[in-house]
Amino acid sequence: MTVHSHAGVPARLTAQDHWRTLRRETPFHPRLAALAHTNDWYNWAGCKAPHSLWDEELEYFAIRSQSALFDISPMVKYRIEGPEAEACLERVMVRNVSKLKPGRVHYTAWCDDEGHVLDDGTLFRLSETKFRLCCQERHLPWLLGSGAGFDVTVADETDEIAGLALQGPTSFALLRDAGFEGIERLKAFDLSEFAHEGGPVTISRTGFTGDLGYELFVDAAAALSLWDRLWEAGRLRGLRAIGYAALNRARIEAGFIVANADFVTAEHAVRADRVRMPDEIGLGWMVDAEKPFFNGRRAILDARRKGTLQHILVGLEVEGNVPAEHAIVYHARKKEAGLVSAAIWSPLAKRNIAIASLARPSGDTRKDDLWVEIYAMREQQYVKMMKRAKVVPRPFFKLNRRTATPPADF
Repeated sequence: MTVHSHAGVPARLTAQDHWRTLRRETPFHPRLAALAHTNDWYNWAGCKAPHSLWDEELEYFAIRSQSALFDISPMVKYRIEGPEAEACLERVMVRNVSKLKPGRVHYTAWCDDEGHVLDDGTLFRLSETKFRLCCQERHLPWLLGSGAGFDVTVADETDEIAGLALQGPTSFALLRDAGFEGIERLKAFDLSEFAHEGGPVTISRTGFTGDLGYELFVDAAAALSLWDRLWEAGRLRGLRAIGYAALNRARIEAGFIVANADFVTAEHAVRADRVRMPDEIGLGWMVDAEKPFFNGRRAILDARRKGTLQHILVGLEVEGNVPAEHAIVYHARKKEAGLVSAAIWSPLAKRNIAIASLARPSGDTRKDDLWVEIYAMREQQYVKMMKRAKVVPRPFFKLNRRTATPPADF
């Protein structure tokens, strides 16, 4: 007997038809598709995600002047749970996990045995024995191997848990209006559970914009009702849905880096000279040298002691107003010093800014004679421009509202 699907197609053929859908849809896709005036989609971890929804520039300004809603469901999420979850993560992470208390989040990174960064991400401590790790790349086999010998369970919950980033100055007032009582008590990098549709929604005061903002995680089945709850509360708070292009502008202004965009992760690097240690991508501050052991510890400390670190990641301010994305950086206009990985004209900082990876010793001092080689299209012809650049601190600006507690009622 042949079992048929509801459409009259044999079920065995339906099961083999997955290849026709090139990208999966997130739990929030029905709401995003209804707002997608530009029909501008891209592939994020195998999911259909919006690059823009209505207007890239106006979406950016929604982040900085009102509230913006961004679907982070495709972000890889791991549940790490058990009596020895802390001990397992202590072995893996470069930061001290024992200092991360329940109800807190911290930004961290993890390395291979040679001290090269495998990825960076956020570690949420949901309880004494339960963590959630959010990151860009997939690491389940590596995490399972790292957990061998520990009383710990590691599971990929990417598809089970839907996520939203709510960012912007009115985000706090919006959540309060939506009925999340006690949201005003969350400090930067705090997290707490709130009630939604008879179940929990985890809200953390975190984000990727350098602005006041929150991230919300809920069971996929409750995703659309959470969206609708926020959307209704946001009608008077200027809430807008945004795509990645707007978020990317904000993250560059905040000086945040993206794996396999601003640095190549150890598992993805094809060439041996493309891998990076934490100190080479601006993450040296999080390495806890007092920890007795973690992956890559010996290699990282040896490189520091011997002075063999080859690269440095810096913020640049570039002359003029033409973004220097993917421009080559030169020292004294002659010797190649590195490459720009991200660049924009910043509407908030009113500066031409960039993130660049430079070969040491370039970038170690703000007095370096640095230039960037920019090619700009002018009437169907590329024009080469050599513009001065100087090393400046990241983030490129700081907003007091990001950390003010309680946040202002915008």
